[in-house]
Amino acid sequence: MNPSLRYISISHKTASTKQREVFHIPLEKKSDYVQLICNTFPDIDGLLFLTTCNRTEIYFETTTHSATSIRNFLIDLKSPKSSLIDKKLFELSDTTEATVRHLLEVASGLESSVLGDSEIIHQIKKSYQFSMTHKLQGSLLERALQSVFKSHKRISNETNFRDGTTSVAYKALKVIQTNFKKASSTSKKILFIGAGDIVKQLFKYNSKFNYSNIYISNRSEEKAVILAQNNRCKTYPWANVLANNFDDFEVVISAVSNCSNLIHNIPFSNLKVRLLDLAVPCNIDKNLMYQNNVIFHDLDSISKELEENKELRIASKSDVINIIIEELASYNEWLNEAPLRALLAKLKISINNVVTKHYQSNGEGTQIKLVTNQVMKKLIHQTETLALIPENELNKIISKEASIFINNL
Repeated sequence: MNPSLRYISISHKTASTKQREVFHIPLEKKSDYVQLICNTFPDIDGLLFLTTCNRTEIYFETTTHSATSIRNFLIDLKSPKSSLIDKKLFELSDTTEATVRHLLEVASGLESSVLGDSEIIHQIKKSYQFSMTHKLQGSLLERALQSVFKSHKRISNETNFRDGTTSVAYKALKVIQTNFKKASSTSKKILFIGAGDIVKQLFKYNSKFNYSNIYISNRSEEKAVILAQNNRCKTYPWANVLANNFDDFEVVISAVSNCSNLIHNIPFSNLKVRLLDLAVPCNIDKNLMYQNNVIFHDLDSISKELEENKELRIASKSDVINIIIEELASYNEWLNEAPLRALLAKLKISINNVVTKHYQSNGEGTQIKLVTNQVMKKLIHQTETLALIPENELNKIISKEASIFINNL
């Protein structure tokens, strides 16, 4: 039985932010989950965890274990008191073709909460690096990821789908601009909480908005100081954040990993505070949205509120789909040729063994590679026929062809 590439997915398409955060796998615990899955399902070869603010997905290569079994395993780990509703939050597939198609669609940005998301491909690359570090790329998964990187390059070069900035960080900064008059928004006192990828993106995209009164706070003061120095802003004490003391900040954007309910108390005042929660699990208590002096945004509302250049990306959607269809066809062609590649590899090993044995018995060895390649060229067109011949008969045929070539050297 041949292995299949399979996947499970919970995303913004099937679950709310609160539901997704239950199954979020933080970076610092990723290795633990990999170990648990590999120990529980020992025949898994390729394994990829894709965890973003909008989705948690597991891609895995196996012969015997179904996507349902991995989904149930994850639910038991993350939500022991789960119901049937939890299971319905997941998309999954046990077929290689459907899994590769899904991965290509996710990587392209077609499945993102913001159509054409420009950050998802970088998150996939990081996940791929993690898999390689743990030697879990697998042959089917490795080839699928090469198809992803090729399709990404084609989408960037052949379509307008990447035009316009489409990251959540950019959208968060744009929300601030729309909440204030554009002329006055640049001077508003803003606090970034966190020092991970999202906060780094906030600083990156601030070049388009020029907010000049930014502070940063983080659990690691050292990381906060480095970001503050690199981006010409000020630091704010982490102790004040823990105490929910936000002075006269008009905007607080929080993106701290694995820090639920970090912000749960905003004093009533005449000063309105814009709270933007970009974290999974959520950093901000959603009950604060009911306070008159609080304007609250989470990942779902930010993604829906602003869609610049959406028409341009929608117009390019069919081009992206065509590229995905072509890359999927190419992958399927490679997959269908796998048995032949295995036969060729086996034939080359047999030829090499026979030729090596000949030269060892004659005290020579410098021509092994040359003779092996020449015999391989002669027999390669008979691969499928030779695969049916018993090993001793195959070795006789190889020896005969090798002798002919050696005698002509």
